[in-house]
Amino acid sequence: MHMSCYSSYDDALDALAPYGIALENGNFNHAPMVAEALCALGRPEAVTSWIERYRERMQLRPAAGGTIRGDGWRDALGRRELFTDWSLYFANELEEARWPVVVDRWVERLAPGFCAAATHGLIRLGHAVRAIATGETPGRRREIADALASWAATWQRLPGGDARPFEALPPREAITRVPRVPPAQRRSGNIVAALAALDDFPAFLPVIGWIDGAGPLAPQIAELTELFARVYMANAHDIATAIAFIHAVTSIAALGNIVPHVSEAAARNALRYAWQTGCALYACFASAGAFAESVAPCEKSEAALAEQAIANGDEHVIKFTEACLSRHALARSVAYLAAADHVDRVVRRRRPG
Repeated sequence: MHMSCYSSYDDALDALAPYGIALENGNFNHAPMVAEALCALGRPEAVTSWIERYRERMQLRPAAGGTIRGDGWRDALGRRELFTDWSLYFANELEEARWPVVVDRWVERLAPGFCAAATHGLIRLGHAVRAIATGETPGRRREIADALASWAATWQRLPGGDARPFEALPPREAITRVPRVPPAQRRSGNIVAALAALDDFPAFLPVIGWIDGAGPLAPQIAELTELFARVYMANAHDIATAIAFIHAVTSIAALGNIVPHVSEAAARNALRYAWQTGCALYACFASAGAFAESVAPCEKSEAALAEQAIANGDEHVIKFTEACLSRHALARSVAYLAAADHVDRVVRRRRPG
């Protein structure tokens, strides 16, 4: 994306600096991600007004307690109340090393917690990395620190992360074998609550080993994002299922933004957990076929879909549409445009912002 499209991004980051990762309802603060997505869509002029509508929902970041030092970071994983401490910890690392070095180190460390906070930590990092790659500024370095902090502070693992490939399959075949949690065992609430059902579902444990991750990374990311766009088309039938399957696509798309800037080892490790997380969402939310084999072409242009998402205003709709359009530009598929059109009908803005 041309640097000029990020003309409002640094101003947005300054405006968002006082806020933490939580909204008033306990959900994740999407504002920094939406700001970057709007810039990536070529609509930087829409950023300020969107944030103003969203601002009332955000909560200020907590005070720092200075509790994360040196190698003691492991004990602080998954502690949301330490978001500000984590941010300061990463800011110090970014003073001592270039941002790609810090991102590479921590993608390797945090990848087993890919699913954390419904993948929002990883997604935020993907947006932050894409932005800073267009030009480094103090605000964008701060956003790298905040993005890593949001991932570390919400960190959690899915069961079965140590399984290794034992029957590597093409992803389209592998997804059809993923066991689904029976309706009676599914858990209500948000995505994090729903994924907890997998702790008592041992059939899920080997899923991470069903793809081997060999070969060039970019085609694998393209294949997985396209596949999960088709999973979305098959299974997204209301707001809850749409939002669940949105994250299967946007998280892998975000990883695609990160991969060019980290080591091959870190990227391959993260890809395994990206696959596992997408399968976890499928196991906990799917109710139809694994994925849509046939998708009716969308007649709307990419520009029309972008404008439609901005008019909708919902944070998930904007981010999902941007991810679909960005991935479509890299490897065209009818599934991306159809999914971007579908989400506007299913996820309607429930309140301003």
